Amino acid sequence: MKRASGILLPVFSLPGRFGIGDFGSGARQFVDFLKKSKQSYWQILPLTSTDPVTGNSPYSSESAFAGNILFISPEELAADGLVPKSVLKTQANFSEDKVNYSAVYHYKIKLLKKAYQTFQKRKILEKEFTVFCNKEKSWLRDYALFKVLKEQNKGTWWAAWDKKFRYRDGRALSNFEEVNQERLLEIQFHQFLFFRQWERLRAYCRRRDIRIIGDIPIYVNYDSADAWSSPDVFKLNSRKKPAVVAGVPPDYFSQDGQRWGNPVYDWKQLHKDKFSWWIRRFRHNLDLYDMLRIDHFRAFVNYWEIPVRAKSAKRGYFVDVPTKAFFSTIRRRFKKLPVIAEDLGMISDDVRKVIDNLGFPGMKILQFAFGGDLETHMYLPHNYKPNCVVYTGTHDNNTTQGWWTTEASAYEQDNVKRYIGRDIPLKQVSYVFIEMALNSKAVLSLIPLQDILELGNEARMNCPGIKDGNWQWRYRSRTLTAKMAEELKTQTVRAKR
Repeated sequence: MKRASGILLPVFSLPGRFGIGDFGSGARQFVDFLKKSKQSYWQILPLTSTDPVTGNSPYSSESAFAGNILFISPEELAADGLVPKSVLKTQANFSEDKVNYSAVYHYKIKLLKKAYQTFQKRKILEKEFTVFCNKEKSWLRDYALFKVLKEQNKGTWWAAWDKKFRYRDGRALSNFEEVNQERLLEIQFHQFLFFRQWERLRAYCRRRDIRIIGDIPIYVNYDSADAWSSPDVFKLNSRKKPAVVAGVPPDYFSQDGQRWGNPVYDWKQLHKDKFSWWIRRFRHNLDLYDMLRIDHFRAFVNYWEIPVRAKSAKRGYFVDVPTKAFFSTIRRRFKKLPVIAEDLGMISDDVRKVIDNLGFPGMKILQFAFGGDLETHMYLPHNYKPNCVVYTGTHDNNTTQGWWTTEASAYEQDNVKRYIGRDIPLKQVSYVFIEMALNSKAVLSLIPLQDILELGNEARMNCPGIKDGNWQWRYRSRTLTAKMAEELKTQTVRAKR
């Protein structure tokens, strides 16, 4: 990578009239702001579908491959002639500041049904749709089957389905497919619309030299199309239920550790199968993004495995992964592997060695830098090696101003002042951290948009451990001004990014 900078902003936070950020005009306006402010990267959060049962978290999805249809733009549907332009004038009275997922879902589903009805009648985009279905057949058919089976089982998890479907009896699935052909086709068409619109937005970014950093959660949900259609990939028992689950061990932040509950991978089986499932997942994501941030990267070296009956993570243990064989295989398949390794938290020397040997940049978080010694702390800018990515904070952190006013201790605040050599008025805190990030040796500097807008706790993206009220924040388009773009451009040029 060349020395550069960018902005962290999930798609759902984009502005617009339809209740949630999407792939329409609001996204293009943001890309234009990136260009004007001399930024090179846009980092997003996972684009996979979300579920109210898991708090609409983008890190908890029913598929590692399917896209979130809430991001489909009504404007783009109208431009393609799939819905009448008059529909755009009759949207619900949505908030501009927060996503109401339930209201957005009901609005978008009605719109998407109209789009599919138009497709049926007029055969708009029929050839493109056929090409898409053939290209994505490795996951698309199973995803559609999973969705319809789940609908007909009133939303219950797949472990509770009739045995013939739970164990994927070939004849039963063929009969089901024949009876439900129309609904299955509709779900696949919605996925076609998602990926078609995303590729249009990506092309817009490419024309403006903006590269996109995607995000891959290391694990998938148990109640997902992936676990149902590829059970051999995971450590499941004879009844197709998890034998062990994922999490992290007790540490400074949690005395009991964290029991995430995701099924863990059966690396022996993956190795035997030449890691084909992961190859498909990497290929899919490298088609979507210019660079990948892999969440909880250490699980590619060793991971914390917890007995399924254990109530906390304390009873877990580390299990080694065939790391060398895995990445040797991945490297042979892909000429380029542009990866950012999320290496936050407790990282052992063996994990650090793997990341360094692979040449992947790790992450540095400025909000974590001032709780210890001002000479040796690994997140202080003067200790960075160039091959790293610095953030003021991530989607799991408070905004920098929110951190300063509600979380930072007096000791941490004093350390920040000592480090930069002056006192800091509250209004300048965000930009002090932005300047530290931009002027650091890190090859890439990524700033959450909330910090550029100098927002406080009210604009926080996610509070880990709290189920409700997350993943809702949105900004209004008029808040990104020409003056703001010029100021960020000046800082970026000064920092030689």
